Amino acid sequence: MPARLRSRSGPDRLGTAPLRTERTGGRNPWDLAARERDARDSEPRTVQASRAVTPAWDPGARVRAPRRRQMLVIAHEVRGTAVREQGAPRLPPPPKPPDATAQPYQPMIHLNRRPLGLFLAALCLAAASHAPLHAQFGEAPARGEDDQARLDLYESLRAIERETPEARVAQAVKPSVVYVETEMVQNVRTIFGFQRQVMSGSGSGVVIHPSGFIVTNYHVVEGAQQITVSFDGDPNTYPARLMSAVREEDLALLKIEPLAVSPPAPPSNPASPSNDGLRPAVSSTFPTVRMGTSSDLMPGERVVAIGNPHGQTYTVSKGIISGLYREVPVPGRQLHFRGLIQTDASINRGNSGGPLLNIHGELIGINTVMNSDAENIGFAIPVDRVRQVLTDSLFPDARRSWLGFDVEEQAGELIVTRVWDQGPAAAAGICRADRVVSLNGAPVADAEAYLLQSLQIDPGAEFSVGIIRAGSGAPGVSDSVTLQSWDDMNGRFFSEIGVTVTERQLGRSRFLMVQRVRDGSSAAELGLRPGDVIPAVRARTQPRSGAIRLSDKATLQLVLDRIEPGTEIEIDAYRDLNGDSAYQREELLKGVLVR
Repeated sequence: MPARLRSRSGPDRLGTAPLRTERTGGRNPWDLAARERDARDSEPRTVQASRAVTPAWDPGARVRAPRRRQMLVIAHEVRGTAVREQGAPRLPPPPKPPDATAQPYQPMIHLNRRPLGLFLAALCLAAASHAPLHAQFGEAPARGEDDQARLDLYESLRAIERETPEARVAQAVKPSVVYVETEMVQNVRTIFGFQRQVMSGSGSGVVIHPSGFIVTNYHVVEGAQQITVSFDGDPNTYPARLMSAVREEDLALLKIEPLAVSPPAPPSNPASPSNDGLRPAVSSTFPTVRMGTSSDLMPGERVVAIGNPHGQTYTVSKGIISGLYREVPVPGRQLHFRGLIQTDASINRGNSGGPLLNIHGELIGINTVMNSDAENIGFAIPVDRVRQVLTDSLFPDARRSWLGFDVEEQAGELIVTRVWDQGPAAAAGICRADRVVSLNGAPVADAEAYLLQSLQIDPGAEFSVGIIRAGSGAPGVSDSVTLQSWDDMNGRFFSEIGVTVTERQLGRSRFLMVQRVRDGSSAAELGLRPGDVIPAVRARTQPRSGAIRLSDKATLQLVLDRIEPGTEIEIDAYRDLNGDSAYQREELLKGVLVR
C-alpha cells in the first residue's frame, strides 16, 4: 500500500500538491527520474499519421505534438535554452531518418570575425581614395551591359554641382550672424530666504553696420545685466552695449567695439622667431548683411534662416514663404504683431533675432516667434518695418550727440529742414535748405546712412559736415564746415524747453545747474538764467501730482518723456542773489513753463 508523506515546508517548488512516493524494495523513493522512465516505458508508442500508420522514419509522416511543447521547442531554438514544462513527462527524441548523408541541425552559426574585419579595413581604404572601387581592387569581371551602365551613371553623378543656392547664401551671410548670450541676476525665494541667482539666456542677431551695430529681438536682451556676442570662426567674445529698444516692436539695437590687438611679444632669440603671445588679428570693421526689401515677397519663395536654436550655433535651415501679413498675438508678453512673414523654415528657441534671407542673400526679416503647437510655422518681422523702426526710434534714441539741425530725404537728397538758433549747427554756419552730402568724412546718400553715421560722433567732439549751399551756381561743389557736438540730453532740453544743464554737487545733495538759455524759449520767458540751480519740478498732469527731485539729467529727461507737448511744468530754482555761493530760502524762485 502506498504511504503518503508530507513535506515539513509545505508544498514543494514543483507544485502545490504534497510529495508522494511508493514503497519499493531497493529503490530511492525520491528518484523522480526513475519514476518518469517507468511511466514512459509503460505507455504504448503509437504514431497516428494523417491517412495511415507509417514508419516513424518516413519523411511524409506528420507527428502531432502538444502545442505547449511545440512552443517550448521554438523558444529553445531562438534563445538557446532547454526548457521543459514542470511536471510533464520527458519525451523521447524524434526518430532520425536512415539517411547517412544528412547533416545534423545547426542551431547557431558562428561567424569568423577576422575576414570581416579585413573586409571593413579594405573598404575604408577604398573610401579614402577618389578612384572607383573597381579600379582600386582591380578590374571587376564584366557582368554585362547593365553593370557598365550603372558604372557610367555613377561617373555622371560627379558632374552634378553640390553647392546649392542655399549653401551660397549661408557662406555669404554667416560671417555677419552673431550668437548673443545674456546674464541677469534675480532674487529667487528659497527655503533659506531670498538668494541671488544668475540666469543665462541666448539668441541670435545680425550686424547691419561695419562699425558694430547689431539688430536683435528685444526679448533676447530684456533685463540683461551683461551681453556678449561671438562670431562664427572667431575665438573672441565681444561685450555688447544695449543702445536702444522698442518693446512694442520687439526690436533692439546693440553696439560692439573692435578688440584691441596686443603687439606680439619680441622673441627671445631673433634668429628663431616665436609665435608666443600672438593673438588673431582683429579688424576695425565687422562683416554686415545686405538689406533687402519685403515689399515684393511672394508666397512660395525660397528663404533661408540662420540662427542658434537651443545653443546649436550658426544653424542653417531652408524653406519657403508660407504666408504674408500675418497677425500673431503673444498673450504672455502682451504683444500683438501685425504684418509678419510666415515661413516653414525651422525657427526654434534661440533663432530669435536671427536673419531671414531670400535666395539672393538679402535680409528680408528678423525671426521673432514660432507656433509651439505646430511644426514648421515660424514668423519674422519684415525688413521694411525693421528699417522704419530703426530710422524713427532705434537710431535717434541711440544717438549720444546732438548736431543742432534736422534733415529730411527729399527726391533722393538730404535737405536741412531746421536749424536751432544758438545751437552748434547755427554757430558753424549751416542754413536751412542746404544739402548734406557727407558727415565726418563719410558720404551719406540717404536718411538711414546719415543716422548710422551720426551714431559714430561722440558728445563734445568736433566733426565735419559736407554741404552744398542752397541756390549755389555749382551744384557739384561742396563746402566742409566744422562744428562741435553737444550731448544728446542737453540737445533735447535745448530744443524742447530752451535750456542746457549740468550736474552740480552742493553740500550733500546733487542738483541741476543751468548752462545756457535759448532766446525766445519757454525758459527765457520764465526768466531762467545761467547759474540757476533747479532742485525739483512738478508736471501739472494731475491735480495732486507730487514734485520730482532732479539729481541728474536722466531724471529730467524721464519727466519730459512722460508728458505731452503743451503741458505746464512748475519749476523751483535757486538764484545766488548776494553772490555768496550759498543758496538760502530767500533765494528760491518759482515759476511755470510750457513744454
